[in-house]
Amino acid sequence: MSVRCLTPDCAFAGAIAQLVLNFVADPAAALAEMRRVTRPSGLVAATVWDFRGGLVYQRMFWDTATVLDPAAAKVRDRLFSAPLALANGLPKLFTQAGLLAVRLQSITIRMDYASFDDYWEPLCGGQGPVGTYVAQIEPALRGRIIDAVRLAYLSGAPDGPRSLTATAWLTSGLVPQ
Repeated sequence: MSVRCLTPDCAFAGAIAQLVLNFVADPAAALAEMRRVTRPSGLVAATVWDFRGGLVYQRMFWDTATVLDPAAAKVRDRLFSAPLALANGLPKLFTQAGLLAVRLQSITIRMDYASFDDYWEPLCGGQGPVGTYVAQIEPALRGRIIDAVRLAYLSGAPDGPRSLTATAWLTSGLVPQ
């Protein structure tokens, strides 16, 4: 079954998808729908996390967890090697969708944490790849992973504030006339 919104063709000056296309089953179909509802010469834009090299707070978690659990390695590898995790992934998708003047940028933000607990608690909320993984592992393994990730977070220093970067790929393109 395909999903199509009820919005008329060319209804909007632009369409944007923030940090979602790498989590939908068919990103090409989602982008095609964004193009459909955007007027000619309108802007279509999307961002996805740079899982492979720019999501430090998650990279620290996944690389540490994979040492203790081969199942974590499978999830990490799927996330980090997915087509949209690569720098050219979104631009390629935009070009294939027939968008013009396709442009790639990166956006980096800082994620500030007051302590390890401040870093860890949001990861355990059951959302996203980390939360889903953490929610399904057995308590003993979860404890070992928490201890190991804590050591990575601390990096030999006392617990306290840390500032980690998170980078997203931003791609934009124009709907043809």
